[in-house]
Amino acid sequence: MNDGKPNWWSRPSTAPETPEAARIPSPPPTDGGDDGDGDFPLPAPQPQVEAAAASAEAETVVETGTAEIADAPRPAAPEQETVPAPAPAVLLTKGEPADAPVTPVTDAPVADAPQVAPEAVAQPAPQPLHAPDEYRTPPYGEPGPWAPAPPVQHPAASVPPQAPVPPQAQPQGHVPPVPPQQAAVPPVPPQQGGTAPWMQYDPWGGAVGGIGVAPAPVKKSRKGLALAGALVFALVTGVIGGGIGAYVERNGGLTTVELPQADGGDTDRAPESVAGIAAAALPGVVTLHVSGGGSSGTGTGFVLDTKGHILTNNHVVDAAESSGDITVTFSSGETARAKIVGKDTGYDLAVVQVTGVSGLKALPLGNSDNVRVGDPVVAIGAPFDLSNTVTSGIISAKERPITAGGEKGDGTDISYVDALQTDAPINPGNSGGPLLDSKGRVIGINSAIRAAGGSGDGDGGSAGQPGSIGLGFAIPINQGKRVAEELINTGKATHPVIGVSLDMQFNGDGARVGEKGKDGAASVTPGGPAAAAGLRPGDVITKVDGQRVHNGEELIVKIRAHRPGDKLRLTLTRDGKELTKTLTLGSSQGT
Repeated sequence: MNDGKPNWWSRPSTAPETPEAARIPSPPPTDGGDDGDGDFPLPAPQPQVEAAAASAEAETVVETGTAEIADAPRPAAPEQETVPAPAPAVLLTKGEPADAPVTPVTDAPVADAPQVAPEAVAQPAPQPLHAPDEYRTPPYGEPGPWAPAPPVQHPAASVPPQAPVPPQAQPQGHVPPVPPQQAAVPPVPPQQGGTAPWMQYDPWGGAVGGIGVAPAPVKKSRKGLALAGALVFALVTGVIGGGIGAYVERNGGLTTVELPQADGGDTDRAPESVAGIAAAALPGVVTLHVSGGGSSGTGTGFVLDTKGHILTNNHVVDAAESSGDITVTFSSGETARAKIVGKDTGYDLAVVQVTGVSGLKALPLGNSDNVRVGDPVVAIGAPFDLSNTVTSGIISAKERPITAGGEKGDGTDISYVDALQTDAPINPGNSGGPLLDSKGRVIGINSAIRAAGGSGDGDGGSAGQPGSIGLGFAIPINQGKRVAEELINTGKATHPVIGVSLDMQFNGDGARVGEKGKDGAASVTPGGPAAAAGLRPGDVITKVDGQRVHNGEELIVKIRAHRPGDKLRLTLTRDGKELTKTLTLGSSQGT
């Protein structure tokens, strides 16, 4: 070696068992200088070449730069399948000089090959500049101009050995066939501590070191890039649009907001509407603030006449009976002091009067006997001291017997009312306010509510009442008118009576006449209306004017719904027999 770069020659292998083998000289390298660029790398020997070169019995004659193939009988080569190849293979034998000419070998039968004369084979050839190195490795050097192109064979799986074919002399220019190309096998990396396995070298292939052919570069599809760009564009535009939308939503847009609005229009309302009724009635409704006797309260009233008489409930002004203070506030906000004219516990009604007030507007009174269930109504009052509150509903029942009061415990403060029932919301503070029909006329005085979970009927009289549940009760205006007139004229109200003492502990159906009266007196007042009609102790009254009564309280309610002097038809049972009695109501002074 001249410069440390080895020359590469074909590697020897074991020769096949043939009587003789040909020796073919190797071509000399080109004059490439000391850098070894003119070295000629040869492909790995084919099985048939190795077999021919390694034969021990081959005769080799070496003359100056020439090789002569001995004349000897040659057996016919076995018939093989030939495949055309781009370049012929070259056979070399171990020990031949580098300047020997190269004779191509074909797969034609030996018998058909003509004998080559020595003078035809021996040709002068250029000599290499340095001695050949059998240990040099590819890819150094390029093929010389005198060497045919080596066959192109890609790395393939191991091929089982085939029967050896002896070398034969072929006419010049004959191209030997190449075995079928095997399937490509990926290059095998060298083992740890060793070298890579022997592979066929392809000088025109793209593999590094002649191991294999590099795959052709694959062009990237532009569809994927276009799709990725579209997705990025959509993401960016979505983020920008979302940010703009969020800014507009939080800041009310980019311009000044002007909301549409209806014009003033007509503010008048139909007189029969709730708004029309309220507008007409509110000037006649007042709010009462009462204090005295260590207590205070709020209620409602309405104006009866231009003299300043105001009708309200007794339980509203009861605290100011002896030395109390009553302040009246009108819907306009004006206030005035008032005094009690008269009151009655049994009817739960009272009349107060204001003085020095002009421009009072009295509310018109209706007829409660003409009211029917389902008629629309409007309630006005000051629930929880919220003055001028208007609610609406309907009449949900008539002649509903209720009792209210009774806080004193002796029964003298109990009121008995044959009430109108309404679902218009009524709360504590509505007491004494008007219940109006569809024409704005007063048909009742709001007095009591039924509270959820309680048995009291008073309007805020007992603690813990939660408010309206749609069960409100009003004193019929026909009864209120009569009592108000009596209170204004005389300061007292009269109660109709029948002259009997009732057994309030009776659990049967109906109102039973007691055996004894109060303080041991007779249960049937001598000379009274009941005695004149023929009632006796122990009789059970079941109907009043054909209307069923179930207990003593309901009988009192039905009687007080009339005026003294009215005639009643009573149905009763005595000793299992049903009797009918007619009597004229008497009168008693109320408290």
